[in-house]
Order: sequence, then C-alpha cells, then structure tokens
Amino acid sequence: MSLVLNNIVKRFKTETVLDDVSLSVDTGETLVLFGPSGAGKTVLLRLIAGVIEPDAGQISIHGQDMDGVEPEDRGIGMAFQNFALFPHMDASANIAAPLTARRMGQGAISDTVGKVAKMLKIDHVLHHKPKELSNGQKQRTALARALAGAPSILLLDDPLRNVDAKLRFEMRLELPRLLKDQQATVIYVTQDYKEAMALGDRIAVMSGRGIQQIGTPQDIYLNPANIDIARLFGDPVINLLDVTPEADGAGVVVSLSGQPLSLDAGYADAVGQDCVIGIRPESLRFVSKGTKGAIPVTIETEAPLNEKTVTLALTKNGREIMISRPAGQIAPSSGEAYIAADTSQIYLFDRKSGTRIAQSSAQNKKKGAA
Repeated sequence: MSLVLNNIVKRFKTETVLDDVSLSVDTGETLVLFGPSGAGKTVLLRLIAGVIEPDAGQISIHGQDMDGVEPEDRGIGMAFQNFALFPHMDASANIAAPLTARRMGQGAISDTVGKVAKMLKIDHVLHHKPKELSNGQKQRTALARALAGAPSILLLDDPLRNVDAKLRFEMRLELPRLLKDQQATVIYVTQDYKEAMALGDRIAVMSGRGIQQIGTPQDIYLNPANIDIARLFGDPVINLLDVTPEADGAGVVVSLSGQPLSLDAGYADAVGQDCVIGIRPESLRFVSKGTKGAIPVTIETEAPLNEKTVTLALTKNGREIMISRPAGQIAPSSGEAYIAADTSQIYLFDRKSGTRIAQSSAQNKKKGAA
C-alpha cells in the first residue's frame, strides 16, 4: 500500500469535519474523493500532504508513519484549488519549481516542462506571469507543476474546475493515460460524478464527516449504498418514489400509478415497511397499452439532450417520473402513455434511514428465520 489512513479525526474549533475516516490506496491506483462541497475532501488532502495535522488517527506513506514528517519530506506532489503559483515566476519557472529544487539539469528540466505543458495545452503561455494567465491556464499550470515532479503520491484538488468544457472533456480522456504513465498513486478530488467515473480506479464517496462508500465506478453506480449516493450518480437523476411493498401470490409488489410492479423475492422482509423505490430513467421504456407490467403515465414534456431524450411524466397520483431513451428512438411526446421498468435495475431504500435494502440480505434473513 502506498497510503493508509486509520481512524482520522479533524476538528476546527467545535466543528468536526472528519470523523473516524479510514482508507487505503494501492501503489499506482487512482482514488477519487467525490462528494458535495463541505464534505471534507480538501481537508483530507491537506492532512495527507502534511499541511495540517489530524486531531486523532494515523497517516502512513509507504509503510512509514507521517506523524511529525514535514510536507516537503513526504514525497508528495499537490495541485491546489487556489493555484498557489509563485507570482514573480513565469509559468515555465512555476512548472519547473520541483525539478529546480532537485538540482536537475537545465536540459532535462526544459524537456519535462515542455512535454507536460504541451499535453495540458499551455505551451504557448510558458513565458507569461500568473497575472497574465486566465484562471483555466493558472489551474493547468498548477497541475503541470504537480505532474512535472513525478512524485510517488500525487494529490489533485479539483484540477479541472476552471477549465472550459471542451478542454475538460479532452482532459478526462488524456489524464488517465498520463497518470498511468507516471505510475503515481493519485488522490483526485472532484464534485463532478462523470469526472469521478472517468478517472477513478475506485471512488470514495464523502458526505457527513466521513466516507459513505468506496468501490469501483461501476459498483458505486450499480450498487449505491444509500439514497444520497444514488442521487449523486446519474444524469438525469434517479427517480425516487415512496412505496410500501406488499406480498401477493407471486412474491413482492409495489404500486406505481395504481398498477402492481413486481420486485425480486429477496425483498420479502421489506413487506409492510415504509420504503423508497429507486428507478433510473434509463431503466424505463415506453410500451404499448396492454403490455404486461405496463404503468400508465401522463407526459408533461420532453427534452432532447444530444445523445438521449428525457421525458418528464406524471403517475396517476401526480408523482413525477423521468424516462430516458436514446436520441432518435420514437416514443409518445404528449398525452397518455405507458411505461415498463427493468426490474433487475430497481433499488429499494429504507425511507427513514435512506439505506439501500439489499436483496441478498433479505434472502439470508428469511433463510435464517426458517
């Protein structure tokens, strides 16, 4: 393991920002810290870098306890949200700073700076001072400086936040390759779920003073631990509707728009409980009247979004539900319509706690009670 955090606690005056946070990151892995503003992502980066100290817990890098180890002795590179560029140096000198500190030869410095600057598309502003750079150029200069030093651990604090949409998309494609080439262990902070899924080998979802779930991008998307995480991943956002599962002769059902929707038998223990059903818009499709499992809805509006079209509809009880389909696929655009759900992609959450009810857990409980 390159990095191990055990039971980290950080307080600022009376406010606890991080409470009992533990995680480990493999050598060469890119771990994305994802979550809303104020979740403690940047604080966690600063603790790893040694800029601030934890109130409790242990941070180990390459097996060495970092207690008392100064930031410059940790072998870490970091690109801050606020750029932290040297105002008296041009972009080239800023990028070269970690290489100059190592007394690297001028030829090697120039080659490294040129290569990284070209990749980040700032090679045309290398002789500009920070005050002459746009925010996007400043951000890329800070990122280039962190990359140029080729540290064993790289901390990136939302480095694409101020980059324009086109370059941001390109960087999502290029950064993973660059990071893999450098063989660095990367901790990457972002509030953009698409960026998290594109860049992370694993994602740690942060909220409420700690880490809510850690997993691969696919696991986080397909198996969200709670309602909050389900909401954070997906565009359009997941449909969430209050339901109370009931038992029938075939198993477990919930009512949507006055029609029964069958659930997996593993949800038997949820019968009679106050729940929330989660159905992603892409798991719904339009069907003809009379189709088995068809749910009646009234279409309110639809919006074409490049590669897909999203329809907003109402159930018979007036609850909003969104349906997503590939662009160009024919479907009703107004009035009464019918939809069906892919029941293998349905989630059930406890309404009070927000925790996802796992089918396997329900089945195991049922077996244990037998």
